[in-house]
Amino acid sequence: MHSALYTGHVAHNRPGKHRLRYSVFMLALDLDEIDYLGRRPALLTHNGPGLFSFHDRDHGARIDAPLKPQIEAKLHAAGIAWEGGRIMLLTMPRLFNYVFNPLSIYFCWRGDGSLAALVHEVSNTFGEHHFYVLPANVKANGAVSQRCDKAFFVSPFLEMDLAYEFRVAPPAETVSVAMTVRQKSGAVALTASFAGKRRPLTNAALLRAWAANPLMTFKVIAGIHWEALQMWVKGVRFIGRKQKAAAHVSRAAAR
Repeated sequence: MHSALYTGHVAHNRPGKHRLRYSVFMLALDLDEIDYLGRRPALLTHNGPGLFSFHDRDHGARIDAPLKPQIEAKLHAAGIAWEGGRIMLLTMPRLFNYVFNPLSIYFCWRGDGSLAALVHEVSNTFGEHHFYVLPANVKANGAVSQRCDKAFFVSPFLEMDLAYEFRVAPPAETVSVAMTVRQKSGAVALTASFAGKRRPLTNAALLRAWAANPLMTFKVIAGIHWEALQMWVKGVRFIGRKQKAAAHVSRAAAR
């Protein structure tokens, strides 16, 4: 079984303004193994109720349909060569039937085991989502380096004229995702990261992770609004949400 559980921490840092760090756990789900959920492990259900659950409609086109063909279509539309290998989704599960995932990542491997692309699925608190389909630029140490322009509104304290830089270590014994948000001048507007250690995706591991974070998914959305309130109190410039993204998918070259 390729699917696993990762326990670790998320950190946010706005230079000179605000810092935030909290513990989380995330699933790394092989999309070919999703139909086994509810049996292995029994506590993690697929498209059903439960303490832990994963729902197809929380991702992709937000419909009750398999995710792998949807991601395959995005890869082909972006002109990325992918010959039917594994796709693994790094995301948080629903807890008590609720989840909000600011960022989920699809790791797309070719049939020969090489990493073809990462699809970054970004969601905002207005119920909108956007996909950044980026070819993998794998370094000698196995890490992935990517860059793209921001194309989707996520925060009233971040302007649109920004760029994202991703540094990602794909799921193995550990996983890490580091994102730097830069202004056009090169100045850093925000950094965010997740670093986690692999655990087997078992009932016992899920219960241990939940015991450490019993209200995790609610904590995430509460933390977003608490951070926004602190930014407002500190006088950080408020930027209104003017319009929706023109398209749901952005494509860029790896760097």
